[in-house]
Formats: sequence, C-alpha cells, structure tokens
Amino acid sequence: MFWLLPVSASIVALCAALAFTAWVLKQNPGNEVMRNISSAVKTGALAFIRREYVTILPIAIILAIVIGLASGYTNAIAFAVGAALSAVSGIIAILATVSAAPRAAQATEKGLGSTLSVAYRGGAVAGLTITAAALIAVTALYAIYPSPIAIAGVGVGASLIALFIRIGGGIYTKAADLGADLVGKVEAGIPEDDPRNPAVIADNVGDNIGDAAGMGSDVYESYIVTMLAAMLLGSLIGNVEFVIFPLMIGAAGLLASLIGTLTVTSRKVTSPMRPLTLSFAVAALITVVLNFFISTYMFGWNEMSYAFFVSTLLGAIIVPIIQKITDYYTSYSYKPVQEVAESTKVGHSANILTGVAVGLRSTFPMAIVIVVFIIVSYFLVSTVTGEPLMGIYSTAIMTATMLSLSGIVLSIDSFGPISDNAGGIVEMSGLGEENRKITDQLDAVGNTTKATTKGFAIASAALAAIALIQAFQHEVWTLASIPGNLLSGKTFVYTLTNPALIVGLLIGALLPFYVSSYLLRSVSVVASSIVEEVRRQFREIKGILEGKAKPDYARCIDIATRQSLRQLFTPALIVIVAPIVVGIILGPVAVAGLLTGAVASGLYLAYYMANSGAAWDNAKKYLEALGLKKTPQHAVAVAGDLVGDPYKDTAGPALNTVIKLLNTVSIVFVPIFIGLIAL
Repeated sequence: MFWLLPVSASIVALCAALAFTAWVLKQNPGNEVMRNISSAVKTGALAFIRREYVTILPIAIILAIVIGLASGYTNAIAFAVGAALSAVSGIIAILATVSAAPRAAQATEKGLGSTLSVAYRGGAVAGLTITAAALIAVTALYAIYPSPIAIAGVGVGASLIALFIRIGGGIYTKAADLGADLVGKVEAGIPEDDPRNPAVIADNVGDNIGDAAGMGSDVYESYIVTMLAAMLLGSLIGNVEFVIFPLMIGAAGLLASLIGTLTVTSRKVTSPMRPLTLSFAVAALITVVLNFFISTYMFGWNEMSYAFFVSTLLGAIIVPIIQKITDYYTSYSYKPVQEVAESTKVGHSANILTGVAVGLRSTFPMAIVIVVFIIVSYFLVSTVTGEPLMGIYSTAIMTATMLSLSGIVLSIDSFGPISDNAGGIVEMSGLGEENRKITDQLDAVGNTTKATTKGFAIASAALAAIALIQAFQHEVWTLASIPGNLLSGKTFVYTLTNPALIVGLLIGALLPFYVSSYLLRSVSVVASSIVEEVRRQFREIKGILEGKAKPDYARCIDIATRQSLRQLFTPALIVIVAPIVVGIILGPVAVAGLLTGAVASGLYLAYYMANSGAAWDNAKKYLEALGLKKTPQHAVAVAGDLVGDPYKDTAGPALNTVIKLLNTVSIVFVPIFIGLIAL
C-alpha cells in the first residue's frame, strides 16, 4: 500500500487545481477586445503545440519501438506514459495561462492585490496539476512494474517531449519577441505590445509556448527524472524502503505546496514579491516537518533516519539559497543589474560586455552552493552507514526534496507569463497607463521569478544527473555480470587512465556548446523572417501605423510556427544519438565520461546564459522604472535585451533538458552498450 500517500496527495492537489480553475474562470474576462486578443493568443499557442506534437509523434513511436527492443516492453510503455503526460503538461500550462491573462488584465481595475491573486492562482493550476501528474505517473508505473530500471523509459519520454517543447517553443517565443521589438520598438518607435505591430500576437503566443508550456514540461521532466534517479539508487541498495522513500517525499512536498498556494490572497498587497516569498516559505517549512515524520516512520528512530531527514532538510534549504543567488544577479533591486543599466550610458558594447560579465560571475556562488551541499549530503549518510552508495543515495534524496517543491515553484513561475500576457492585453485594449503600471510591476517580479525558477531547474538537473551517472555505472556492472553479454565479466575502469573516459568527457563537454550554437542561430534565422514580414506589412498595408488598418497577425504566427518547427530537429537529434553512438563505438565507460562532461559544462553554461539574459532584460525595466523610456540609454538597453532573450529563454533553459535526456537515454540503452565490443 506504499502508493496510498502519493496517490492521495496527487488527488487532493488535482481537486485544489480544479477549485482554482473554477475561481479564475468566475473572474471578469474583460471587454470584447480583451477576449478577442486572448482568444487569438490561445488559438495560436494551441495550433503551434498541435503541429509540434504531430511532427514529433512519428519520432516518438519509432523511439518507443527501439526502446522496447533494447530494454524490454515495460520501458517502452513507461516511455509512452512519460511522453504523453509531458505533452499534456504543456497543454495544461498553456490553457491555465491564456485563461488567467485577460482576467488578470481586467483585475487591474481593482488594484495590485486583485491582479496578483488572479495571476498567481492561474499559475497554481499549472503548478499543482503538472506536479500531481508526475507523481502519479511514477507511482503507478512502479506499482505495476516494481523495478525502477524496468520503468526508466518514463524519464526518456518526459525528457524527449520537454526537449522538443523547450527547443521549438524557445525558438518560437524569442524569434517572435525579437522580430516584434526590432521593427516595432527600435525602428518604428511604437510601444511594446502595441496592436499596430503585426508580430505582437505572435509575441504573446510565444510567451505561452516558451515560458508556460516549456517550463511546465521542463519541471514535469525534472520531477520524473529526479524521482527515477533516487529510486534507481534505492534499488541498488536492495531494500524496498529505499525505493519508495522518494515517492513519500514527493507526496509531502505536493501537500505542502498546496498549502503554500493558499497563503496568496488579494489583501494588503504592497510588494508582489512578499506574498510569493511567504508562500514558498510556508511550503518549505511544512515539507520539512512532514519529512521528519516520514523519515522516522520508514527507517525508525535511529542515526540513519535522522541523517536522511537532514538530507531532506538540505533539499528544502538549497532552493531558497539558489533563488536568492539568482535574484541577486537578475533583479534590478541589486547592484549587478544596476551596473548593466549604468553601462548603457557608454553604449552597446559596454552593455553587452557587462551583461556577459554578470552572467559569468553568477556561476561562482552557484558552484559553491552545489559543491557544499553535495559534500554534506554525501558524508552525512555515508559516515553513519559506512556505505559510499548510501552517500550517493542521500544526495539523490536531497535533490528529490528540491523537486518535491515543484508545485509551489511552478506556481510562482507561471505567474510570470500570465502577468506578461496581461500587460500585453492591457496595452492592446487601451485600458490606461495606471493599469499598465500594475502589470509592469508584476511583470518585473515575474521576470525575476522566471529567472529563479530557471536557476532551480538548472541546479536540480545537474544534481539529478549526478545521481543518474552513478546509477548508470552500477547498472553497467549489474548487466555485465549476466552471462551471454559480449562484455560479460569485463572490469570497467572509470578513471582518467582510461582513454575512453577522457574521450567521453571531451565529447560531453562539447555538446552543450554545440547545441546552444544551433539554438541561438535558429532564433536569428526565424526572427529575420518575422522582421522582413513586419517590415513588409508596414510598407504595403497602408494605414497600419496610423491605426486605420488592421495588421495580418496570422501571417506572423504562421511564419514563426513553421520555421521554428523546422529548426528543432538537428539539436534534438544530436542529443538523442550522441550517447548511443558513443556507447556502441567506445562502450559504457566513454558514455559515463560523456555524461560527466555534459553536466560539468552544461550546468554553468545554462546558468550563465539564463542570468545574463535576465540581467539585460531587467536593466531595461530598471531604466523604464526611472522614467528613462525613449532615451538613448533605453535604446541601448533594448538592444541588450534583444541579445539576452534567446540566451535566457531558448538556449539556457534547453540545456538542463539536454543534460537529463542524455542521462535517461544512456540508462535505457545500457544493454546495447554491454552487448557490443568496447575500447
């Protein structure tokens, strides 16, 4: 009956999400203009997702067959479940965002508190639903097939869809944003989200695809992969309690997240960040208390259970620390972003260089935190038990606790794109300057929360990958001991004296850079097409800039959709094929090197790009808050933001999915690596 708590917690969370949905839908959706704008955004976002899913369906079917042949039918089923729910997660995130955005825009008539409440509860629908779906998926699969390695395919399925949404959606959203801003704000001198801009609806569609659907699938995938990593290590320890412990932690975090979401109301809101911070603090505190009772119930009142409890405590503590570090480097309340804003007085080169420097500098405290927490969590349990594997498992438990708070983290994150969309609707429907000030205030906070969530997702990806690498190595040893494999009885040397490991490290370290190059170029290619289309409409459709003629919004949406889907295949194929090819040619030791190299470079590259991009964005908003719109300084900041957008919303977020997909593919295809000759 181990499944009772996780399933019950998921059902309660889903019921709460339904209640939030009903409450949001009862709010005033605004006038006809606002409803029409929202409808157009919804239609465009769902059309993109539909075309993307149709495009990748044949790939998913082929991969399911290959996985079934390589690792058994249970992994093929798990792959299908993981992929299907990841796809559903993206749709849920979009529907939640587009439903809440016009209502949040209309709520600006009532003030800051009401607008925050609508935006946050809309985000909570996505946060609670997606996390509950992930927990149910892993729990149900393990209940049916009680062997973590037999359901490892669920991680591949989740990672595959998340990668496609992250890549395709990231290219779409930033290409549309770049195209709209380059011609609208920079060339034509019209405001952001101005209805005269033909790319403005495509831009708003992109916010839903990249920030809502992309992050929803990303967090769902992180949750699945992290739980899977801890369960795989638990199965290697050999006691079923160690396998189900992560599921119990997930249930505790989900219930705590639900309670945390209830603390955000419309009463007495002066600073939007305060209620968001309070909601997380409440969720984290309740998680810690519940995990104490879970640890002692499962392992007894002894040193080991206390050590595991401290591991869960570390998992709850590391989240706000990472968020605070990210906040410091991306919020305009602090010196780094203010330095970026100050550099705009000098010019474009100074602005770009300062933004790059801020992003690079932000990796240092992030590295210190991750290293310290890994060391503490490892030695905490390994010292008590005397087993190195238990120390690795402890680090996985710490990471599982991090991800158990995904419900509240994703609720806070989803508030961002809702606020952004609400601001666009306020602008396009002409509600007024005071209403726009409210959405701008929420949007600035939303930029910070999106950046901190990216930091959370990147750190969890790295920590989960470390656990998966260990699970991969142990799985290699286990399968190699089975008679009949070509490598049966072979000793695998995971040291730098083995050239296979060194070659794997170099290949793995290269992959994040190479994939990022494709993603950044793809944004440029698609954005160029949109820029040409917007220029064409301004030139050929008379009266657009005077507001006398309606732009062809659908044309820009179609261009962004077709071309971004065309661009996503190469980077996705590289990620899927690389570990398989390396494993077949060089063997499992080289794959372990590849995975380690990808984590080492991908972690810092992703964090650097996410924080540089957010710093450029909020430097622009800082100047706007100072009343410096339409000044030479602001024009420089806008250009910096255009560089930062594909950094923080396309390449950066895609890398944590790249890291996890490399690991899950490697674990599922271990039998192939073992069955063929290696170096």
